[in-house]
Amino acid sequence: MAKLEIMDHPLIQHKLGILRNKETGAKEFRQLITEISMLMCYEATRDLPLEDKEVETPIGPATVKQIKGKNLAVIPIMRAGLGMVEGVLTLEPTSKVGHIGVYRDGNTKEPIEYYCKLPLDCAVRDVLLLDPLLATGASVSAAVDLLKEKGIRHIRIMSIVAAPEGVDRLQKDHPDVDILVCAIDEKLNEDGYIVPGIGDAADRMYGTR
Repeated sequence: MAKLEIMDHPLIQHKLGILRNKETGAKEFRQLITEISMLMCYEATRDLPLEDKEVETPIGPATVKQIKGKNLAVIPIMRAGLGMVEGVLTLEPTSKVGHIGVYRDGNTKEPIEYYCKLPLDCAVRDVLLLDPLLATGASVSAAVDLLKEKGIRHIRIMSIVAAPEGVDRLQKDHPDVDILVCAIDEKLNEDGYIVPGIGDAADRMYGTR
């Protein structure tokens, strides 16, 4: 079974508390998503492999560390996942970025793919799949299916808030994929929203309904 990690760093939890507040406006909401994503990326990349490199400091030669091989590929699930990209790129600016478009059918709650554009060398990179909410898990699971169909195997899911139902589905559908979240909430309601959650992340991020 792959890793399920709840990131309980005090800064993350403090910012998540503000994110949950229904009085938090769109501008601050977007900024918080960026900041939390940056903090999550710091933890998510903790075990990236390193290699030695020789450089010249102003004083003399030194052996330093650098990330080995290709860097990351960052794949947000649109729309809400787009808000997490800037935070990741702040720490990993050389990462390549792809996009997956999936929406949830209002009746069946099942995902429908409408867009996919990935970096050409995505299969040799470590992929961070971004979606602020892991609710039913259907959309994220479908996105992982799509990535695997394209030969991508090194995948980690970064979601800010998850429901137990979504975590269970991902672990069942893709037991080889790491899941990194900031909180696992109580449940899903009858409409498929996380309780207590943060509401509809994309609508709050962009001021839409």
